[in-house]
Parts: sequence; structure tokens; C-alpha cells
Amino acid sequence: MWFPRLASDRALKVRPVDAPFALTLNQHNTDRIYCLNQQAEALGLHRTMRLADARAICPTLVSHSAQPDLDARFLATLRRWATRYCPWVGYEGPDGLVLDLTGSTHLWPDETAMLEDMRQRAQHAAISLRLGLGETRGAAWALAHYGDTVGALGPLPVAALRLPPATIVALQRLGLRHINDLSTRPRGPLARRFGPEVLTRLDQALGHIPEAICPAEEPPHYAVRLTIPEPIGLLADVMAAVERLLIPLCDKLKMHEAGARKLVLTLRRVDQDSQQVELRLASAMRDATRILPLFERGVGAVDAGFGIDVMRLQAVIVEPLPLQQIGTIRQAQPDQLNDLISRLGTRIGLENIQRFLPADSHIPERSFRMAPAAASPPQNGWGSVKPRPLRIFSPEPITGQGAQPPSRFRWRRMTLTTGRATGPERIAPEWWMDDDGWRSGLRDYWRIDTHEGRRLWLFYTPQNPGWFVQGEFI
Repeated sequence: MWFPRLASDRALKVRPVDAPFALTLNQHNTDRIYCLNQQAEALGLHRTMRLADARAICPTLVSHSAQPDLDARFLATLRRWATRYCPWVGYEGPDGLVLDLTGSTHLWPDETAMLEDMRQRAQHAAISLRLGLGETRGAAWALAHYGDTVGALGPLPVAALRLPPATIVALQRLGLRHINDLSTRPRGPLARRFGPEVLTRLDQALGHIPEAICPAEEPPHYAVRLTIPEPIGLLADVMAAVERLLIPLCDKLKMHEAGARKLVLTLRRVDQDSQQVELRLASAMRDATRILPLFERGVGAVDAGFGIDVMRLQAVIVEPLPLQQIGTIRQAQPDQLNDLISRLGTRIGLENIQRFLPADSHIPERSFRMAPAAASPPQNGWGSVKPRPLRIFSPEPITGQGAQPPSRFRWRRMTLTTGRATGPERIAPEWWMDDDGWRSGLRDYWRIDTHEGRRLWLFYTPQNPGWFVQGEFI
């Protein structure tokens, strides 16, 4: 199976365009055509062409940036679809699949009916597909790219042997343009001039050298099931069954060096009604001892009815969790904090538990951001060498004159006396950001220790003289 317009077909399925269309990829600081639809090909455009040249030929060309990662995912989806024809399906480059139909053709009237079904399904899905059926992998590839599905290999060009472009050009210069021309020549001179690759590819296509088809490995399925002989309904019995499910599931996660972030427990009652308990974790985990208590609240709210006879536990969201080297020095682990976040998340939702993270800005109001604690690991402290108050609020004006801090001022109905003033620390506005709060210009910040015990963060605006309180040290 060769999908000559895999990338453009994927993009057009998301956003249809009734015009010449092309996907571009930046290569060596130049936008070049990565894939294009049939209308663009009919106008003479081709891959690797510069986008500027393509627009000169076709001013109405619609272009978008290519996304090879999404194309790879789309090809993986097509691979799963192709397993309906045979179990042995592997990848053939970035835009093709190879199938070993041995032992599967008896499910169809004949091979022609199978190929016709492939074409019809691809056409219904608006996917360009070319097929090649041969006795060998090389022959099938050659017929899909340069032939008519089924036929002889001799009349096909030497490019059908999957050779490098430089080798193809060299063979054509010698007059060896077709596979027949190559197969009738003495093998010794060809091997001395071009190396063993040309003869190897020729023998693979003709079936003289076997070429295996390796199917893609299926991703692991993290789910376990338990059938209970006698229906259960007590909380202790259900939790004991959950423990029996967690142990093999965690063992499978450990074997693949993965951890679960979301678990779904399905409980089927004897009346065929099912209930689900969803558990989202603050970090990837595979420790059954730590996960089991987190299920207790959700399991306790389940209505067992006349009893539960089938239970299924599945890790819906899985993340890599590689093994760690155990050292002699004991290091602090965030397991207890993550367990607390997970336990609180089962009550109020993980998205409602937030943490402060540093932001890349010297402006006090922009030096931090809020992020869900479960989705963002803790980071190091702020990089400022100057101390910052724990509490920062909107600037509140106070009375004061001159560039030096006032010796006595009133703030929030309190009269305060300055004991020690440390500063100033001048902070300039970020000119590339439009912020109404910093339109007054520069700010000179002071750390003020008052006799009344308050430790405040004040600033003075030289352009528009005035004093403000913006934070308090705790």
C-alpha cells in the first residue's frame, strides 16, 4: 500500500480546500513543497520545489505548514485499519505499508476482490492509494510505485528497485534504464562498479534473496479483568478485589517502565448495570500500595445493588516512568506531596489545585504564573537577586513627597513610621508589552521596615511623582 498524498490527504480531511493545495516544509532556510494534492500536480508542481517558484506558476496555490508528526500518527491509524486484511502489517517508509497476505486470501473470493475492497474503502475515505501485489516485498513496492498493481517487473524502470538517486542516474547514463537491461548484464562488472547494493535489490525483487516483513509492534494494553464467582457488595470485599487487580496492572506498568496518570475502574452488577470510578493521579504511579487507598472514596460511593460480579481496571492515561538507580544517599521524594494532591483531587478536582511557578519577567506582577499542580512539576525559585515579598497586590497610593521614602505615612487606616529603608531598586517597564499599570514609567522600589512591625514593599514613580505600596514581606 502506497499513499502518494498521505500528508495532503490528512490535512484536507481536517480543512477541505477546493483549489490547488500544498504543504510546505522549511529546509535550509527555504520553504519547499512537502506534499500536494492532485490539482496542484496537474499544474506542473512537484515535491521539493521552492514555494516561491510554485506561487509564480500558480498564484492561487493554497499552502500550509507540514506536520510530519501528525502524518506519522495518521499512517499508524491506517496500519491498524490494514490489519483487517491480514495480521502481518508493517511500515514501508513514511508513506507506505507492507502486508504479508500469505494465508489470508482465502477470506475473499480471490486476490482481485481483496484489492478492489482496499481501493473502494480508501476512495470512500478520500485517501489516495496505489497498490502493488507481488511474490516478493521488492516486487510489490515496484508495482505500487511504477506499475499497475499486478504485472511483470522487466519493463519497469531501475528506480523501481529502491536504489539511491545517484545510483539510478549512473545506471541511466550507461543505458541501463529498465530492470530487464540490468538483469541481462554480467553481474561481476555491476558489482565492481556499483557495489553489492544494486544486485541485492535486484535479487530481492526477483525473489532470489528473501526479504522479511516485520509487523509493527502493537502498543501494550494496560487493562485487567476479574470475574467474581459470588456477587460482592461490601466495601472491604470490593477493595480487596481492587487490590487483586492493581497488583498485576502495576507489574505490567513496571515491565514497560510506565506509570498511570488516570485509572478507570468499571464495576458490573448482576443486573448488567455498570458503574465507573475514575481516579486521576498527580504524578505517574505504579505502586499498588499507594494507589489502593485513593480508590476508597470512589468505591464507597458506588451502589452495589444486588452485587458486583465483574470488575475491570484500565490505565487510560499512561506516561513514561523509567527505573531509577538506588543510591546510598537518601534523597527527598515528592511522593507524599503527590499523594496528598491526588487525595485532594478526588474531592475537588485536580484542576482546582494550583501552584505558583516562576515566569520569565522582571516585572513583579508578571514574575509568576498559576498552573495546575498535577500537570506542572515544581521548579526552582525565582532568579531575582533582590528579595521579593511573599504577598504582592495591586499598587495602593500613600502620601509622600520626594524621592526618599516618607518617614511617616498612612496605609490601610494604619499610621506607620519608617524604621529602616533599603533601596532603591529601579525596575524599567517592558516596552514590548502593553500594560496600563506601567504607563507611568520607571519605578524605584524600597524595602521598608516600620516600627509597628510591618515590612512593606514601596515604590516611587519619578516621571509622575507618587508613592505606592505593592507588597508585604511576611
